[in-house]
Amino acid sequence: MLNVLWLGFFLVAAAAGLFQWLVLNDAAVFARLIASLFDMAELSVQLMLLLFGTLTLWLGFLRIAESAGLVDWLGRLLAPLFRRLMPGVPAGHPALGLITLNFAANGLGLDNAATPIGLRAMHALQTLNPEPRTATNAQILFLVLNSSSLTLLPVTIFMYRAQQGAPDPTLVFLPILLATSASTLVGLLSVALMQRLRLHDPVVLAWLGAAVLALGGFMALLASLSAAAVAALSSLLGNLVLFGVIIAFLLAGAWKRIPVYEQFVEGAKEGFEVCKNLLPYLVAMLCAIGVLRASGALDVLLDGIRWLVQAAGLDTRFVDALPTALVKPFSGSAARALMIETMQHYGPDSFPALLAATVQGSTETTFYVLAVYFGAVGVQRVRHTVGCALLADVAGVLASIGVCYWFFG
Repeated sequence: MLNVLWLGFFLVAAAAGLFQWLVLNDAAVFARLIASLFDMAELSVQLMLLLFGTLTLWLGFLRIAESAGLVDWLGRLLAPLFRRLMPGVPAGHPALGLITLNFAANGLGLDNAATPIGLRAMHALQTLNPEPRTATNAQILFLVLNSSSLTLLPVTIFMYRAQQGAPDPTLVFLPILLATSASTLVGLLSVALMQRLRLHDPVVLAWLGAAVLALGGFMALLASLSAAAVAALSSLLGNLVLFGVIIAFLLAGAWKRIPVYEQFVEGAKEGFEVCKNLLPYLVAMLCAIGVLRASGALDVLLDGIRWLVQAAGLDTRFVDALPTALVKPFSGSAARALMIETMQHYGPDSFPALLAATVQGSTETTFYVLAVYFGAVGVQRVRHTVGCALLADVAGVLASIGVCYWFFG
């Protein structure tokens, strides 16, 4: 799918360039295409420098948390819930701890670091699979929740906004939190309906009820504030929570007498290894998006959608962020490139850029995740996984649009 998508970007750009040259007499279009290629290649290197630092930093702190036992503690805390949501997984099975760690990495916004952990969890679940070519209920729930992108601290989104010059990179913290909560809740409910899970179990009700009450109360508080106050609160909480988590990791490590500096360095080395393989993919996708924009093809598509939205009597500002939403289920790197390109084109704090960042943080690369995770264990019959995962994606996009209009007007 990614091969077809990437090749398609260049072919569409070529066709659009020929149309502008032969029909519209715009011979300068090819100069714009070549300039865009070099500009996007340069931008890729700039992004990688910041990405190296951010992921290296965060994986260093995450290693301290692991060594201090915080991840194991989180696994024990969530074990009663997962035993009821995944009745086919025995209590104490290694898969539960790996699933918890994967969700923790996703929650902290460490997309690439979460994937190896998730693959280990998938292999552990496969050991319980009586029909190796058919997905089990536990595997389906794990992947739907994984693809619903439950992101509590979207560190990489903050990083890209900072790199693009946003005065306050954490401004999208609350919008992403609300939108990703919506996508995860819809994903869970859709799987529960298909698998007839007992959501009325007291333990499940306690967890879901507490989450819904907390989220509902928080939204009621936000509704009582002005738009400026909501934006200020999002900024404050984003920075406060991020720094608070770091301090909590360090204090836990010190309490357990962990050599925090040494553990940080070991984790940082892992971050370096994760990062160094990303540059070719970033260059490939940013250059493809760049020529698509320079050819005028992307603007034509957006103008068509904008006309339909305007004919329906709706506000059209969200249309410029739709490319990120449309591509995200197929390719994370393509969606990331479109988000960055939107920031460059409109400005990092423009409405389209803020919405693109929110969509990026609250949806997942559904088809990529399903292909990689199921392919890793040889599962071919995925049953209701795709439908439930896409439903969660749609919920995340719609929630992102609604929340961004609420926060940013």
